[in-house]
Amino acid sequence: MTSRRRFAALWPAALCALTSCGIPTTGVVEAGGPASGVPPMIRVYYVVDGTLAAVPRRTTAPLDVAKALETLLMGPTDLERGKRITTRLPLPSGLFTATPIPTATDGPGPPPQRQGPSDLMTVTEREDGITVRLALPAGRLSDLVAAQIICTATAAQRVADPGAEPVPVTVTGAGGRRVESSGVRCPDA
Repeated sequence: MTSRRRFAALWPAALCALTSCGIPTTGVVEAGGPASGVPPMIRVYYVVDGTLAAVPRRTTAPLDVAKALETLLMGPTDLERGKRITTRLPLPSGLFTATPIPTATDGPGPPPQRQGPSDLMTVTEREDGITVRLALPAGRLSDLVAAQIICTATAAQRVADPGAEPVPVTVTGAGGRRVESSGVRCPDA
C-alpha cells in the first residue's frame, strides 16, 4: 500500500480520535458536597488501670472543644472496653434527669428522659481560657475526672488551632470544686 492510500485509510480514524472522545461536553455537574480529605484525628482521655491514657478518635469537622468533650462523654467503645479502657465520667446513657412525680390531678406526666452530653456539662470557649461546668453530684469531681476533661479540651484546642498557645482549662463541679490546668501534664498518644 502506498503512503497516500495508508494516509487516506487512517485519516478518518485519526480525525475522530482528535475531535471527540465520545463524551459530550456538559459543563459543571453538581454532584454533592466538595471533596474532603481524611477527617481530623483527636485524642480523648480515658483511664487504663487508674491512669490517664490518650485514645485516638476520628471526628467530623469543624472540630471544637465542646464536640471533643461530647465525644469523651460518649465513653469508650466496646473494643476499647475490651482493652480495659474505662472512664471516671458518668456516661449520658446511664443517667436520668429529675422529673417531678405526677399527682392524680396532673395526669400521667412525661416519662423520665435520659441525659445527653449537653445536660452533663456546659463548655465556654474564650481567647483567655476554656470553662467547663459539670452537673455532677457533689464529690464526683475527682482529680482524674478533671484530668480527663482538661486533657481532652487541650488536645482538641491544638487540633482546632495548631499554632495557638494552650489556654487554661477550668473545670467546676456542681459541688463547687474547681480544678484549673493548661494540660501540660497530659500523656501523649
